[in-house]
Amino acid sequence: MADTLSTEKQQRLIDMGRAVVDIEARAVTALRERIAGAFPRACQLMLGCDGRIVVLGMGKSGHVGGKIAATLASTGSPAFFVHPGEASHGDLGMLTRRDVALALSNSGETGELLTILPLIKRLGIPLITLTGKPRSTLAQAADVNLDVSVSQEACPLGLAPTASTTAALVMGDALAVAMLEARGFTEEDFALSHPGGSLGRRLLLRTADIMHTGEEIPRVNPATPLGEALLEMTRKGLGMTAVTEDGVRLEGVFTDGDLRRALDQGVDVHRVPIAEVMTRHSKTATSRMLAAEALQIMEAFKITSLVVVDDGRIVGILHMHDLLRAGVV
Repeated sequence: MADTLSTEKQQRLIDMGRAVVDIEARAVTALRERIAGAFPRACQLMLGCDGRIVVLGMGKSGHVGGKIAATLASTGSPAFFVHPGEASHGDLGMLTRRDVALALSNSGETGELLTILPLIKRLGIPLITLTGKPRSTLAQAADVNLDVSVSQEACPLGLAPTASTTAALVMGDALAVAMLEARGFTEEDFALSHPGGSLGRRLLLRTADIMHTGEEIPRVNPATPLGEALLEMTRKGLGMTAVTEDGVRLEGVFTDGDLRRALDQGVDVHRVPIAEVMTRHSKTATSRMLAAEALQIMEAFKITSLVVVDDGRIVGILHMHDLLRAGVV
């Protein structure tokens, strides 16, 4: 096991960590003034793309490019990453004349990118570049070059790509989010491409997917004595019961809250019919309603369950616990 660091060494590590954050923060801040003429032109080229945005980059720029491609794709702009080294050995066949190329290179002189540059030009597709040197070969060949240069790298040797890759990543995020806004991309659109995530569950799950149905629905008729209604509530375990004359049409509900109010009024639980203490005109949901919408109703009216009604017919009961289990809350 390594020796415990001295206080002095710990402080040096803290100072270095803070210095890195400061350098990279300045690099990102400097980008703000560059979101001008070139930036909207780059967005316009990508918005006008009928195909895909093909992202290219070598080394650390390639890793950043892969993330940018993934962000674009998940926010409504079809995109994928192609390794420049593989592109010159057949993968360039993935590009079509309907695409847009987005190339990343801090130096603007990356050999693998320059090798395939003539092929991109021959296809006649727009080329957008993110470079740290606006006068580089790649930047000069681009239809639009976005300047992601930094005054210094966070690496004390000035060798490892650090601030420069952060700047490129932030510029890529800026493009993706600006495109998202321009396309009118919504939360529902995002959820459709992320069905396995918590947002997908929250936005795509329907009431019908998680509600209690059939024999699990507690229900009694209006003439049922309150005591018997309480037994039905206990059997079904949802803290409420629907009240219906024909077993289908909802006339009211009785909940734990209604029980407390009834007891405060001193009602005889063995004699009073449920119709006298139930809540009429209760809040309901539909089976096609998004679970998130049902949750909003519950939160707004401080209730823990909803009767699910379609075309006037009781089809289910939705409880707050169902929403919790489904990850909607």
